[in-house]
Amino acid sequence: MIDVLLVEDEETLALIIKDTLEGQGFRIRLAKDGEEGLRLFFQEKPDVLVADVMMPRMDGFEMVRRLRKSDSRTPVLFLTARSAVNDVVEGFELGGNDYLKKPFGMQELIVRVRALLGRAFVSPAFTPQVSAFEIGSYRFDCKGQTLSRLGVVRHLSHRESEILHRLCMNRDQVTDMRQILLDLWGDDTFFNQRSLHVFIAKLRRKLADDGHIRIVNVRGMGYKLIVE
Repeated sequence: MIDVLLVEDEETLALIIKDTLEGQGFRIRLAKDGEEGLRLFFQEKPDVLVADVMMPRMDGFEMVRRLRKSDSRTPVLFLTARSAVNDVVEGFELGGNDYLKKPFGMQELIVRVRALLGRAFVSPAFTPQVSAFEIGSYRFDCKGQTLSRLGVVRHLSHRESEILHRLCMNRDQVTDMRQILLDLWGDDTFFNQRSLHVFIAKLRRKLADDGHIRIVNVRGMGYKLIVE
């Protein structure tokens, strides 16, 4: 059973989401603002956090910024009425893993939550055979979702790990951007393309200590992992 913490100040919407997800076998805990959400997050340790952005007392961005100081792995899905690209990118930079723009369909929410846990959008053509890769001076453990160098181990999010896995499998070749989006996001819309770009930027920063490693943007096609 998937444990979900839903932080949403619109009571009617929160109850609709709760009833729908519980009917699909999820276990739901509710919080009405960011302060309560932060407290319940550390108390309940959910599998997934679903949080509205605009809330009283503490908004969703601030809540996630604070929890990411001690938890870098729990997937976070933002619910937002905002459509500006900068707002969406800010959410990813703060530690969000996905977003869903209001209004949304309940089935789409269910699919997104399952996808964050790696239980949906797994391409039949992508069957991982190798569980670890040497990337310059780094070692990438796909199953453990870790990136290590000189004894320092960093944990990757599910999506970071899946993206890096695909880049490693196609090393020195272009990894198709559209296929990554279909596999991990379910569609290749503009905002999801922006989201993928944010995750690529995160991976570049995490690999930055080895100057021989590059993730190159091949315009209009995808990304290429190069180790010189």
